[in-house]
Amino acid sequence: MIKDIITASIAVKQQVLADEPLLNTVQQVIQATVQAYQADKRVYFCGNGGSAADAQHLAAEFSGRFYKDRKPLYAEALHVNTSYLTAVANDYSYEVIYSRMIEAAGRKGDILFAISTSGNSTNIIKAIEVAKNQGVICVGMTGQTGGKMKDLCDFLLNVPSKDTPRIQESHILLGHIICELVEKELF
Repeated sequence: MIKDIITASIAVKQQVLADEPLLNTVQQVIQATVQAYQADKRVYFCGNGGSAADAQHLAAEFSGRFYKDRKPLYAEALHVNTSYLTAVANDYSYEVIYSRMIEAAGRKGDILFAISTSGNSTNIIKAIEVAKNQGVICVGMTGQTGGKMKDLCDFLLNVPSKDTPRIQESHILLGHIICELVEKELF
């Protein structure tokens, strides 16, 4: 059973490796992120559940360090202020927890990494819609179909799988690739 799970994870990563359009999109995301940082823009992340943990993880890779001791890059996971999160969810709805924060902080040329394995999370979609209206570049990280996010994002990193754990494992892989190569380009 353990070997079967590892084999399934490897199989998805092999599909990612063979997916030239996806790899080209990853390269475009790297360039857009480098350009945003060079223009003194900010990078935001959002997700739910395991994707929120991935959002926080990847934001920390930019704002802390990846491989190099270097100056920090502004990156924020939008869910880490629990007082804000619970107040907005209670006073308005859970559906607007990210869109309200992007409305307050997002500026033209910033980047939003929006993570949803289904591509259909309402709060993520609302964040993308507000971000687009403000000129924020949207990078969707989803599963195979891209869900509703497919037509909303500037860049779609849709992992070729319908299995949530395998998608999330590949999101971290792609996120690490982006962090590593952005850091390498900038420093």
